[in-house]
Amino acid sequence: VTTAGSEFLATHATPAKRDAKCLAIARQTGVQFVGKTNLSELAVAVSGMNAYYGTPRNPLDRWRIPGGSSSGSAVAVANDEADVAFGTDTAGSIRVPAACCGVVGLKTTFGLIPIDGVYPIAPIRLDTIGPMAKDIAGTVLGMDLLQAGFSGRYRQAVAAKPSANGFRIGRIYVEGTNPNVDRAVDDALAATGFKVINLGSEFTEKWNQAQKDAATVAAVGAWLYDQKFKDESQVTIRTKAVIALGGVQYKTAYPEALRKQAAWKSELQRVFNNVDFIALPTLKNVPLRLPLFGGTVAFEARALALQNTQAVNYAGVPAVAIPIPIARGSFPLTSLQLVGPRFAEA
Repeated sequence: VTTAGSEFLATHATPAKRDAKCLAIARQTGVQFVGKTNLSELAVAVSGMNAYYGTPRNPLDRWRIPGGSSSGSAVAVANDEADVAFGTDTAGSIRVPAACCGVVGLKTTFGLIPIDGVYPIAPIRLDTIGPMAKDIAGTVLGMDLLQAGFSGRYRQAVAAKPSANGFRIGRIYVEGTNPNVDRAVDDALAATGFKVINLGSEFTEKWNQAQKDAATVAAVGAWLYDQKFKDESQVTIRTKAVIALGGVQYKTAYPEALRKQAAWKSELQRVFNNVDFIALPTLKNVPLRLPLFGGTVAFEARALALQNTQAVNYAGVPAVAIPIPIARGSFPLTSLQLVGPRFAEA
């Protein structure tokens, strides 16, 4: 049974009759499947917590959230229980747990990997599939299991890359970011020799608005697919509240968010005419500490506020989250997010 982390689906859904389409290459190549991974209930929450199956423990600090929704995928890779894990990313659900657990996570271009058979959130607008691994080499292997011939294109891209100072990186600074996190990202970029260009406050304001619009589209998507669970006792109050928020936004902010999506895609394309990638922290701060008495809607809202990921899904472009050291504080790593133009995964 595909449970999507849900007690209700675990007890009521019938076993799947076939694989999701994205698993075809992995089946054909005979890789070893070591298990199915845990996640936030119905994939709608950011913390990665799960009241039914239990919350996957963050290997870097077991008292902090693992990030979601694909929490089990990141934890499995970080714990060496799997070389590669797959996850879904509607608003950050690969990159957020990758950032929390210190692994690499790749959100692919919208439409690149088929999502047939995958539990939906916003399949027409946002949903994507991607790999997680401990390093870039493992992530390339994961992409090879999702898209035929990817590793060959990756090798070609590596062979053809310009010198370090030939790469132009557009840097944005998001208000509310921990200064130590921003410093870690700047240090990582400086060490590469890339040419870093500050994209300025005007573009950052547009980014922030795209973050809000994408969150609206994702929330409404969850409501459209999951409102049928609103009276089910086996679905947690926290998840129901998140779904209900999408119902409210469906009548208010949703139409405007859909209308502005094309303009945001055009804005990013304009920026990519001048830079190769956009760089910013995946999360504004280190992962939150787990609550003592279970998660609440307010706690999930705090976790959501840490994300710098939603605007990427809104544009449909790819982005990779890469762990980097952070100099100060009790948590050892933060995460650099590199955002590229469509189909720039390799």
